[in-house]
Amino acid sequence: MILLGLILLIVGMLVGMSLLTTIGGVLIVVGAVLWILGASGRAVGGRKHYF
Repeated sequence: MILLGLILLIVGMLVGMSLLTTIGGVLIVVGAVLWILGASGRAVGGRKHYF
């Protein structure tokens, strides 16, 4: 999710589409939160790991 967000963020900046930049930024933040919660051993959404 973080990788997809980064790709969308870069493409949005290169093309000049603010919608892609916004979606990319949101995906990066959500992916980082899920990664941190999963790394701390806390179950997120009923799953202990997200692969």
